[in-house]
Amino acid sequence: MMKIKVGRRYFTLFLPLVILLPLIVGNLHGCYSFKTMGMRKEVVTLETTAYCACNKCCNWKRKYGCFLFPAVYASGPNKGKRKKIGITADGNKAKKGTIAADTRYYPFNTIMKIPGYGWGEVHDKGGSIKGHHIDLFFPSHKKALQWGRKKLKVTVYRKR
Repeated sequence: MMKIKVGRRYFTLFLPLVILLPLIVGNLHGCYSFKTMGMRKEVVTLETTAYCACNKCCNWKRKYGCFLFPAVYASGPNKGKRKKIGITADGNKAKKGTIAADTRYYPFNTIMKIPGYGWGEVHDKGGSIKGHHIDLFFPSHKKALQWGRKKLKVTVYRKR
């Protein structure tokens, strides 16, 4: 505790509080319990699968089959067009917590809490992700395979 004189008045300054408050508030920015305040909460049964940024999960290959050439889509309407590896449909970098969903049901930035996975946000969509099905991002193909396919009760947070 410290007293500071400003004009004719003395103010008591709680130094630890002044130092800790910005740290506490700064950490709330990424905290999902803070982000979901005021949002509508619902529990939905969803089919969950997993993916990573590899060519097996994300349907890409190297142009001309050589690692020196850029990644391109292996099939579909964008076949042969350049593919940005690890970049989601809304332009974010894929990381743990990234969810691919049917954006007609779960628009971008929808927040979800998945049992056994944790918190996540919809930032991606996939060609085979339709209806009440979500695809969870994992940092490795091995972890994605370990997750497999599960039907879970997922808590979905929507804007009011």
